[in-house]
Amino acid sequence: MPPAKPLWKWTAQEIATATHAGTISATDVVESVLARIDEVNPSLNAVVEILADEARQRARSLDKSAQTKGRLHGVPVTIKINIDQKGHATSNGIKAFEHLIATSDAPIIRNLQAEGAIIIGRTNTPEFSFRADTDNPLYGRTFNPWGKHISAGGSSGGAGAAVMAGMGALAHGNDIGGSLRFPASANGAVTVKPGMGRVPAWNPSQEAERGLLAQSMSVQGLLSRNAADLHLAMPAMITPDPHDPFHVPLGWRGANIDGPIRVAVSKDDFGFGMHEDVAIAIDKAASALSRAGYAVEEVEPPLARETGEAGYRCLLGEVKALLHSDIQRYGSEQINQIFDDYYTQFPPYEGDELLAMMAHRSHYARQWSLFLETYPLVLTPFLLAPYFEAGRDTQGADGVRDVLGQAYWSFSMNFIGLPAGNIPTHIAKLATGHQPIGVQIAGRRWREDLIVDAMKAIETEIPPLCDHLWDTHLA
Repeated sequence: MPPAKPLWKWTAQEIATATHAGTISATDVVESVLARIDEVNPSLNAVVEILADEARQRARSLDKSAQTKGRLHGVPVTIKINIDQKGHATSNGIKAFEHLIATSDAPIIRNLQAEGAIIIGRTNTPEFSFRADTDNPLYGRTFNPWGKHISAGGSSGGAGAAVMAGMGALAHGNDIGGSLRFPASANGAVTVKPGMGRVPAWNPSQEAERGLLAQSMSVQGLLSRNAADLHLAMPAMITPDPHDPFHVPLGWRGANIDGPIRVAVSKDDFGFGMHEDVAIAIDKAASALSRAGYAVEEVEPPLARETGEAGYRCLLGEVKALLHSDIQRYGSEQINQIFDDYYTQFPPYEGDELLAMMAHRSHYARQWSLFLETYPLVLTPFLLAPYFEAGRDTQGADGVRDVLGQAYWSFSMNFIGLPAGNIPTHIAKLATGHQPIGVQIAGRRWREDLIVDAMKAIETEIPPLCDHLWDTHLA
């Protein structure tokens, strides 16, 4: 018989099932994952704070506890460094904030730990968590486990690299314009960006409330190696917390939809052109869904590019008004240049025009809501080309255009608050090397479960990429 796979390779579902049954201990899992971190993290720099002592203590406590075991009992999880975790710095990749120690936990920390998760480490992010690439003056660059020819993505780049390299079965991240889906696409992970109000969000260390768009566009979520683990873990994430007064206290599962679920497929490239490997990835996803019983049709959703462009220009308008002085004061020369290029690529709405376009957001959301009545799911590209090289957004206007100009399908979903998943369905064999290609599946408001169901259906035909990655790139 072949040897049993090491525990760091186990899915969250496999770990939770075994710890509930008592066939493995939380301590066993933690030791395996810590050994894996020691093995691969020095070359990836994904986990920038390894919480070995805390994780071991937590595992021993769980192993001895007589309390009912939670759904994530013994599952190792990483946390992004822009979220408050008591006793640790919420640096957000900024050197000036490296000693900003949180005195209490964000709701996500409490929700995950209440279900038995073990925080194994904290993962890297770019400065201000506002790039699709992960590098900063405080911790340096995170590298992609598929190779240095691809960026690890951002802003949850440390999370994406960590979970795919086996440094935790789940990785926390967040997303204001694509920061869960960018690293999922770059690293071959699976994620669902929750919709507005789905996961309670609040950082106890914050000194002022965030802008209205940041409140409505930014969401907390998880990256995993397979869709089933999202079904396991996301119910813990959405547990209500009164610190977020706009959280929507709905259950994870919504009502069943009669008949085959209709899926709209779009290959709109917004004039940028679509790389052949991205088209292949979409076709593979569409075929898998069709064979799984979904009613798949090529049909264009409404105002897709307009929604994305308005959304990003509004967001940059708010950033420029509320955060520009902090970025200038605390940010590196590099991040300031990147923001200047952002402003050139997507001229920020300002003043009355910003207020008017923020109001017009309801129009876009309404048109999408009506469309989703007929098509509960929408399959689209995520990026229109394979993921870019590290540092592409530092290469002037053309670099920022490659990074953000091809991502309208991403930030349109944030602007109107809809959930959207990302799943890899193809491996591109390029001259620079192999890399995963992810597709996006958007869905009805508060129906993340439908998106995860669809991604799980795709995986019956297109297996998760982690085994291929471990066997060929991290062997």
